[in-house]
Amino acid sequence: MRTLALLAAAVCSLPAADFQVGAAAVKITPPMGAPMSGYYYNRAADGVHDDLFAKALVFEQNGTKASVVACDLSSVPRPIVEQARQAIEQKTGIPGSRVMISATHTHTGPVLLSGATRYNLEGEMLAIGKKYTADLPRLIAEAVEKADAALAPARISAARGREESLTFNRRFHMKDGSVGWNPGKLNPNIVRPAGPIDPDVPVVYFDSPDGKPIATYVNYALHLDTVGGLEYSADYPYTLGRQLSAVKGSGMLTLFTIGCAGNLNHIDVTTRAPQKGHGEAARIGTVLAGEVLKTFKRLERLPAAAPQTRSETVLLPLPAFEPRELEWAKKITPLFGKLNAAPFLDFVKAFRVTDTAARDGRPLEAEVQVIALGDDLAFVGLPGEIFTELGVALKYASPYRYTVVAELANGSVGYVPNRKAYPEGAYEVVSARCAEGSGEMLVQSATRLLVSLHSGKSGTPRTDSRR
Repeated sequence: MRTLALLAAAVCSLPAADFQVGAAAVKITPPMGAPMSGYYYNRAADGVHDDLFAKALVFEQNGTKASVVACDLSSVPRPIVEQARQAIEQKTGIPGSRVMISATHTHTGPVLLSGATRYNLEGEMLAIGKKYTADLPRLIAEAVEKADAALAPARISAARGREESLTFNRRFHMKDGSVGWNPGKLNPNIVRPAGPIDPDVPVVYFDSPDGKPIATYVNYALHLDTVGGLEYSADYPYTLGRQLSAVKGSGMLTLFTIGCAGNLNHIDVTTRAPQKGHGEAARIGTVLAGEVLKTFKRLERLPAAAPQTRSETVLLPLPAFEPRELEWAKKITPLFGKLNAAPFLDFVKAFRVTDTAARDGRPLEAEVQVIALGDDLAFVGLPGEIFTELGVALKYASPYRYTVVAELANGSVGYVPNRKAYPEGAYEVVSARCAEGSGEMLVQSATRLLVSLHSGKSGTPRTDSRR
């Protein structure tokens, strides 16, 4: 008996295995001629400004693994997420449920032909798009496989920056009492923004025990729609990564995820200055990189721990529509993909009505996922373009001192406004394929998962650490 007790004590006193991180990137740039995503009309790519990538981090301790992946895409449809997870599990043994796959939401990436789209593609564009879509899960899995093969002992540090000059709420109270969307620069009818911004810049830094940079994870709530045109581009995260690598070395991976930016963009309506093109993307990426570099001076070392995950599927109610609206929408759908063939909001509403009708009453399935690394840091994935008020509320409710919320993770249900926005209307509400209250349901789900994972379930984080 005494021998067993001594043996048990010896086992309990063994040091924990090293926490490990692996980082990798795989190019996912489509061929020329592929259909481009981001708008309500067809565009065929004719060049590459900068390549698109799937970037992956794998976390491991004591044989327990999890992964986060960020793709330079407008979104990653749910079927592609499921196919990629299956391939990842086959290649690495990492359960698909422990992998978070998100999109950065660049508007200069490809259309993915999985499920309903707002494009009527045909000919070569359709053929190229189908082939690329079929191959994408393999490329995403390859990124995780390479990151898994690169696992090495690592340390975790985190800090929080604040950048208020780049992101703006794009919804405005107007003089006529309405709420407008992107009403234009110096519009005299603007009264004030209809919502806040989220200036939070959470930064998670991974390095080796001897201080060699491995990866920097950056999250920021700002739409990636600064470039336009027909060239593939990752938008401002491209410059962000280049600037950080110039300081930390080309061997460090910069992985960017977009925060809750469903109602935010980069347009400052108080100035006349143009804000479109690669120069604007470079400006934003440079300013954001400067803020990230400032956080490096105050990085806080976090205790390493095996990754823990939780997820659940939330059933989101559908918006109502009248039979006459469906008949009207069916007349608009043949015009999808044709520039100026119908008013913009007609395209938006018609797609929402026809997509909702096709569900035949079945609610939207939305996966909410949390990956935690210890008691201080958690990554949250939400599957849509989430209004920033919801992301801020979630971070305030979280028991973790560092809560990083990525939208467009593990699929997309489209725009997810908060309750306040629904009666106000405007583009995001017209577009939304989930009913009022859906956003709050996602926040409640994520909060439950965060609390269930956190070891100090009754604790409340410091106020200054929530943002």
